[in-house]
Amino acid sequence: MPQCKISTLRQSLDALPPPPTQSPVPDPSYSGPAFSSFQPVTESTVRKTIMHAGIKTCELDPLPASILTHCLDTLLPHFTSVINASLSSGSFPAIFKSAILRPLLKKPSLDPENLKNYRPVSNLSFLSKITEKIVLSQLLDHLEANHLLYCNQSAYRSGHSTETALLKISNDILTALDNNDVCLLSLLDLSAAFDTIDHAVLLSRLQNSFGISQSVLSWFQSYLTDRYQSVSVNGLSSSASPLQYGVPQGSVLGPILFVLYTQPIPSIAAHHFLSHHSFSDDNQLYLSGPISDLPRLIASTQSCITDLKAWMDLNKLKLNEEKTEMILVSPKKHHNHPSLPSSVDLNGSSIALSPAVRNLGVTLDQSLSFHQHVANVCRTCFFEIRRISSIRHLLTEDATKTLLCAFVLSRLDYCNSILSGSPNYIIEKLQRVQNHAARLIFRSSKHDHITPLLQTLHWLPVQQRIQFKISTLCLRNFDLSSPSYLSDLLDVYSPSRSLRSSADTRLFRIPSARTKTYGQRTFSYQAPSIWNQLPHSLRHSTSMQSFKTSLKTHLFPH
Repeated sequence: MPQCKISTLRQSLDALPPPPTQSPVPDPSYSGPAFSSFQPVTESTVRKTIMHAGIKTCELDPLPASILTHCLDTLLPHFTSVINASLSSGSFPAIFKSAILRPLLKKPSLDPENLKNYRPVSNLSFLSKITEKIVLSQLLDHLEANHLLYCNQSAYRSGHSTETALLKISNDILTALDNNDVCLLSLLDLSAAFDTIDHAVLLSRLQNSFGISQSVLSWFQSYLTDRYQSVSVNGLSSSASPLQYGVPQGSVLGPILFVLYTQPIPSIAAHHFLSHHSFSDDNQLYLSGPISDLPRLIASTQSCITDLKAWMDLNKLKLNEEKTEMILVSPKKHHNHPSLPSSVDLNGSSIALSPAVRNLGVTLDQSLSFHQHVANVCRTCFFEIRRISSIRHLLTEDATKTLLCAFVLSRLDYCNSILSGSPNYIIEKLQRVQNHAARLIFRSSKHDHITPLLQTLHWLPVQQRIQFKISTLCLRNFDLSSPSYLSDLLDVYSPSRSLRSSADTRLFRIPSARTKTYGQRTFSYQAPSIWNQLPHSLRHSTSMQSFKTSLKTHLFPH
């Protein structure tokens, strides 16, 4: 199925007019230390990698992965020898280059008869993924040490996540709204992004922009070429076909290679003075200004996306205008402004300005109130609670708690830090969900007091869970594990003269905010406000684990 989809996409790409011969913004050249050879790995490193990889077996494995791990002491020297031979020779073993592709529906609610609704996920042999993980670790060390990754790329990096990305985007938009500005946010969609990567372009970019050379470059060339895949559906498999383009979805290296392949995109956005943030193939562009300046905001966005499309055509990627979304976020008083357009023309396609968009799993509305997002979360959580309630009589308390943590609390906690500073009635909606979940575990009445139940479960209430998340992000600012785009939003307080007491040495300055509705909900305002109220002993914690334990005790209602 996905092979038909990829083949159709490539045919449509071939039918496009010839792409421009020059990129709107040239690729940056790299002149720092080269990554020319891999470091050999020890048996302990291979063991640690295997134990953290999870037990996932592929049909291509001669033995199930569970058996391999049980025999690890015997097999470990051989695994290490194979991996080191691959790294030193600059060659990826041919036996590792085969994949079984299983088409998976992107969402259960989508039409299974529509091929566009499938994601082609490659199942790869166990040892090939272990080798990729070791290569990925050394590649990331090179990229991080030489500051080669775009600062606003939040995927596949330690300390970075969809939550930190959304905190940065929402902070910028709320700051604009606090200044009485509007913000035009564009969410770009790429068609089969991983499947159309040109290997020659990727290898050239790895060499020229990221300093990858000699045996390391040879290894990546070997990794990308002469790959084969077969499609397996309902127990039936196709014959193996060569994979001439793209990187396998489901591989370890595929995502980071895609990130490096698309590294020039931020430069194009900056060329048009647009802010840009990405998470893998999810790209967000936004530009703010006074509502009187709206025509310029639209024109700049149109020009930027036109150049991005030209760059993508040149690099054999396809921008899907049909799925690209735009939303104009503005203070409520501007929602009915006569100059607000209903759509934006983009390369001949008219894109309607949406009242709400879904970005990295969070629904953003026109005033960034998160009303609709919270409503969606509550609806989904109550649906899961009803499902678990129907089998509650068959479950123990521990089993019920496990299910509710997996299907309800995980949704309450997902990106909950963006709700910091929201009105109480917003938080109370989520708290009702948590209360229902706690009462279901103990089969208690709705009239029973909820605090003892939450304490028994060791569940912080929703408001405190948000404060917990924000506080941990603040501590990471001091151990330098926080994303730079969040650290830049926090201004560490430095006293003008030495103080006898160290009580004020780990504080943040609280910036001024014009409105409570917008300015006081920004991360740059909420984080210092929450952090500065913590006790001195907590603010001076040196261990993240001990900090979390003490913080949870501190935040629990007494």
